Amino acid sequence: MSLLREFPLWAWTGAGVLALVAGMVNVVGYLGFEHQAITHLTGLTTLLGAALAQRDAHAIGALALVIGAFLGGAVLSGAIIGDSTLRLGRRYGITLMFESALLIATVPLFERRQIFAAAVAATACGLQNAMTASYSGTLVRTSHLTGMFTDLGIFLGHRLRGAAADHRRFSLCILIICGFMLGGTIGTLLFERFAYQALYAPAALTGLAGIAYIGYRLGAGSAKRKRYER
Repeated sequence: MSLLREFPLWAWTGAGVLALVAGMVNVVGYLGFEHQAITHLTGLTTLLGAALAQRDAHAIGALALVIGAFLGGAVLSGAIIGDSTLRLGRRYGITLMFESALLIATVPLFERRQIFAAAVAATACGLQNAMTASYSGTLVRTSHLTGMFTDLGIFLGHRLRGAAADHRRFSLCILIICGFMLGGTIGTLLFERFAYQALYAPAALTGLAGIAYIGYRLGAGSAKRKRYER
């Protein structure tokens, strides 16, 4: 049975919101002073290889810093959550609130044109991406779309052959792709008006999502205890 059939509503909602957040963060990094994408490790690693060949010390340092920061965020997420099984009660709320704090911290760094701003933003995205992976096995990545487009293509290929296909997987791919694209659109509009303070929007979303998750978890736990007491 597909793990998606076990996905609760809060996980579907969270995947869409986090894809939106990642799209906003990535576009602000791209539009910023270094024109540095934040979430796409494939492209960043490719650029690092080119920088090594060209012996571009500045690019090597900047790219290695962002890649390492993303990895560090994923390590931190694994340490906080500590399990790969989808389950209400994991520390997703704490992780989201920590991501929110990291995004807030990037604003003054970006305004001072510090390359560490991209690194802090990458840490937040690595934290988020590993968190969604940890609550859904290998099914979901919200900070980049290569896997989503690949799975979408597989679904369409199966349908062309008349073979069975997982419609929930298709729905999830569309949700994340559209969420990320919408995040890019909103992030661009906010950046044009507020510059780097546009990052307060994804920070607010992740912070509120973290608080909402904690409240939902506590409410569900309380309801369960009441049923048990009866």
